[in-house]
Amino acid sequence: MDQLISFIAQQLVDRPEDVMVSKVEGGSTTVFELQVAKEDVGKVIGREGRTAHAMRTILSAVSSKSRKRSILEILE
Repeated sequence: MDQLISFIAQQLVDRPEDVMVSKVEGGSTTVFELQVAKEDVGKVIGREGRTAHAMRTILSAVSSKSRKRSILEILE
């Protein structure tokens, strides 16, 4: 799933080489931390957070198959 998040983010930003995704696993929850270049944060979040919401929706749909909760955090 981290590759999926990385791929989507790389398609949105101007500096795809700066996209980094790290995974922090808990008991039944996995947190994915997305880090992009400072000038690309707005592109990943989108107008009124629509792009970030869409990415979170895709992530939750994929993670529902494995019966684990996944959270996407966008780091600045």
